[in-house]
Order: sequence, then structure tokens, then C-alpha cells
Amino acid sequence: MGEILLIRHGETEWNRESIFRGRADIPLSARGREQARLLAAALSSRCVGAVYASPLSRARETAAPLAQARGVEVVPDPRLMDMSFGEWEGKAVDEVRRRWPSLYRAWLAEPQAFRPPGGESLEEVLGRALPAMAEMAERHEGAAALVSHRVVCKVLLCAALGAGAAGFWRVQVDTASLSLLRHTRDGWVVLRANDTHHLDALAAPPEADF
Repeated sequence: MGEILLIRHGETEWNRESIFRGRADIPLSARGREQARLLAAALSSRCVGAVYASPLSRARETAAPLAQARGVEVVPDPRLMDMSFGEWEGKAVDEVRRRWPSLYRAWLAEPQAFRPPGGESLEEVLGRALPAMAEMAERHEGAAALVSHRVVCKVLLCAALGAGAAGFWRVQVDTASLSLLRHTRDGWVVLRANDTHHLDALAAPPEADF
């Protein structure tokens, strides 16, 4: 058995502005950097065998304080990359809703059957991220930290819960949140989901999920 500390990256300015991020390499905001520091402090007593992250800077910056505290390097893994939103990347939700009204409605109503123009489906995201998470869980004693993105974290939690991609909107994953999963012979067990108690000192309304 192995455990995964599934972490979403900290806040970026595009999170605050409700802009589709995807593969765009957006750095953390000042608040996001503070979230990363608080997250690392909250895990100071936890045995963490390795720290993996999406190659995008917002994930690597979130992973850095945790890895530094453990004296290890952040290991980038492209399988943890955010979903490609294709033509939607860099565009605000309001613009997407206006320019692609039927597609945006499909994204909200049937995420499991949706693909943004020029982008990636949720099943494709899961197809690369789930094997990566299983490998990481079995490779290390203690827990392995996996720092990724909202879509990746949500599809992994949905898979662990048996909800499939159709359950995408029924799972909340906030910035710099922590979920804990255990890999067993019988599958995945979710021990904790979307824990943000370490961020209480920052008290602010959560971002919109879109």
C-alpha cells in the first residue's frame, strides 16, 4: 500500500479573474506563494518520500517549499500537466460563455463527453494521470506528494470514489488544498478531500468553479 498527498497548486492571478489556464504557464500570485508556505508548514511532521509536480510553474512553485523542507528536489512529471483547454486558454469565463454558448453549456452539463476546441477530454487527462499516481504511490515509503491542477485533482478524486468523469462537478478542489488517498490491492481509498484548514489565516472567499 502507498499513500498520495494530492495537492492543487496555489492561487494565480488568473484564478482570481476566472480565466481558463490549462497549459498556459502562469506563476503564483503573492497569495499563492503564501498558500504554498502554509501548506509546507502544515505537512512539517508528515513523512513525505518524494515530491512530484506538473512542469508548469504554478505547480512547481507550490511544491518547492515542501520539497525544500524535506531536502529533496521537485520531480517534474508531464503526466500531471493541466488539461489542455485549447482555444479557451487565456480567455475569461464570460468570454467563453459568450463565444461558445452551446459548448460551454455542454462543459457544465456533460463534462464526461466534452472536449474544448483544440483541447483535451477529461478521459484523456485521467488516462495519463491515474497511472502516474499509482506508480508514485508504490514507489516510496510513507507518502508521495503530487502537486497538480484543479482538473487533474478532480478527475483523480472522482476515479478513486468510483464517480467517473460524470461526477466532475460534484467534487470541489480549492487552490492549495490537500487530499489524501491510499492505494490498496482493492483500489483507491480517499482518506481526506479538499482540506484547506492550513489556509484559515488567509480567510478569503473561494474562487468560482467553472
